[in-house]
Amino acid sequence: MSQPPKISEDARASEAVSCDVLVVGGGAAGVAAAVTGGRQGLRVILIERYGFCGGGAVAGLSGTVCGLYLATERASAPPHPVVFGFAAEFCDALQARGGLAQPIRYGKTWTRVHDPLMWRETADAMLAAAGVHVIYHATAIGVLLDGQERIEGARIWTKQGPLAIRATQTIDASGDADLVAMAGLDHFVGDNGRVQNPTMVFRLMGVDVPRFLRVHGEDTIMGDAVSMQIRASQAAGEELPRSKIWLFPTPRRGELLCNCTRISGNDGRELNPLLRDDFTEAEINGRRQVRAYERFFRSHLVGCENAFVNDTGVQVGVRQTRQVMGVAVLANLDVLNARKFSDGIARSPWPIELHSGEKPKLQWIFDDFYEVPYACFVPRKGEGLLVAGRCLSAQHEAVASARVTAQCFSYGHAIGHAAALCVRERLEPRQIDPQSIRHALNHDNARLT
Repeated sequence: MSQPPKISEDARASEAVSCDVLVVGGGAAGVAAAVTGGRQGLRVILIERYGFCGGGAVAGLSGTVCGLYLATERASAPPHPVVFGFAAEFCDALQARGGLAQPIRYGKTWTRVHDPLMWRETADAMLAAAGVHVIYHATAIGVLLDGQERIEGARIWTKQGPLAIRATQTIDASGDADLVAMAGLDHFVGDNGRVQNPTMVFRLMGVDVPRFLRVHGEDTIMGDAVSMQIRASQAAGEELPRSKIWLFPTPRRGELLCNCTRISGNDGRELNPLLRDDFTEAEINGRRQVRAYERFFRSHLVGCENAFVNDTGVQVGVRQTRQVMGVAVLANLDVLNARKFSDGIARSPWPIELHSGEKPKLQWIFDDFYEVPYACFVPRKGEGLLVAGRCLSAQHEAVASARVTAQCFSYGHAIGHAAALCVRERLEPRQIDPQSIRHALNHDNARLT
């Protein structure tokens, strides 16, 4: 009988470093948290698995800064921003580089399309100016525990070798609550394990954008005429599983950002990016769907006759996976009722945007916004750890609103301040007075009431 192979540890020497704040993940939330901590003189390390920051906005190519503006049924109303602070600052810096378009229509609200390359450069510049130590091509593979429940940093894999980063305060901005799971802290996955499907966003070049807009209009959500054409092509055998699609002119000449695909398994099941085989299947099926939509656009959409796919996301866009079980849970009704909280640290006017079936479901919040409580980012059990980003503690439909880019900037901004308070005052996250966070945010022009 053969013996099972021995499992050996990495033979390379392990290094150890320490810092005040460790941020795992360089998406919108991670960048905001790291910059906020660095600006207060803290020793901050940010690790990111890719060679650039941006997370879903860049690697996933979501391509828009959603969640800045009120939704309204008044067709003539101009864009009305309600989210400020770090989100507005990052947008200003991105616009100064020529990497952010003016607000464009998205159904009942507005959004702004960015250049993903300039997003990366803007993040690099802001992190450097704040004195943050960035380690790219690095992945968390475990947590450092003091006893059973206090997290004191993480074990990191790098090409150079293993690295132990000990931190006074750790922030899980992985998007997937990776550190939460590694530490064995309470978490959940979507709606009893069911998550919103991933998508493969792509960029279409060679588009005559003025002609396209004259025919299809300024709203980035394509109208019923396009949906009917897609359904007709579906009936003819084309792999176009989503009939309601979103096409965004970008800051680049002759380009559309295309959010069209609906990726499911070969057997029709919903795919969960937490599962390695599902994640792999999503990438392969997503690329195949991109080519099907490219063919459809060239054949049916005015202005796209000579268009071609310029790029896809580095990975499929992930909308929802694992979430922390927090001290508080943002409820679906909190969103729909535009509820405000005494410990609210972020605003959101974005609709509930559920992606399932051929047509996404949108539930709007008109002329108002809700707030997200600080307690949604504090694990119910465990010390020394905060979360930031789409892995917040929220119900299934609530996270379908709360996960977008402007809000992730706001979460990171707030959690960066919370971590700084923990370090300076030697407190645990659950001991922080949320009013202290709100005060710090307002000092940074967040304009919370």
